[in-house]
Amino acid sequence: MAISLLKGTAFVTGAASGIGKATAFAFARYGVQRLAISDRSAPALRATALELQAQFPSVEIKPLIVDVTNDDEIDRGVADAVAAFGRIDIAVNNAGVSGAGKETHEATSSDWQNVVDVNLSGVWKTQRRILQQMLTQESLGMREGRGTIINVASMYGLVGPPGYIAATAYTASKHGVLGLTKADAITYAPEGIRINAICPGYVDTPLLRADSQTDYMKKELLKVPIGRLSSQEETADAIAFLASPMASYIVGAALVADGGYSIQ
Repeated sequence: MAISLLKGTAFVTGAASGIGKATAFAFARYGVQRLAISDRSAPALRATALELQAQFPSVEIKPLIVDVTNDDEIDRGVADAVAAFGRIDIAVNNAGVSGAGKETHEATSSDWQNVVDVNLSGVWKTQRRILQQMLTQESLGMREGRGTIINVASMYGLVGPPGYIAATAYTASKHGVLGLTKADAITYAPEGIRINAICPGYVDTPLLRADSQTDYMKKELLKVPIGRLSSQEETADAIAFLASPMASYIVGAALVADGGYSIQ
């Protein structure tokens, strides 16, 4: 049963799996009636769209093939969403990659660039296009404004990874996401557009669930005060809160949802 916490149209990147998929389901559950979901994997996106439609038959679903490193695909995806739904009230920049997992002295320039292109430049490119659209939209009032954007960063946007996890490019890209979030939040808040970021910790995705039994992840989980992985739904709920009118006075924030990992 949907709870009317949210309304209007949402646009989510990287929505075919993981946090992006959980966010799409949370948005539909909490009241979004028009939902554009994008990903570069056509088969996974199609499967997600079918699951959403089966569970929420009253919600209009618009699947869009978008690679966030490609300007033309971003432009077309946003344009198609607006053509179908009229406006974009909520945008979530979630698409991301973890990278090659090599230490800096072993990594290649392409290893670095591949991560930065998706995790940082992809967020900036998508945010630029979403902002161009939101600036044309009528404000819906003090609590909703012209729209809101949530960028998915990471707790590694706040702290460095442990020495046995080679994530230099990933960590640098997520620190960058927080920087662009804060810079644009200052610029566009006066225009009625709220921009915030979320910093998830270790989330119970299939990949991390398998890794949780390795020695290094067992040690990492001991550093999480709450003592467990986050469910994907918990992270999606935090994103839904930032997207909602309940967060209408929150601007440029980095909402940390890491079970206490980064406070140590």
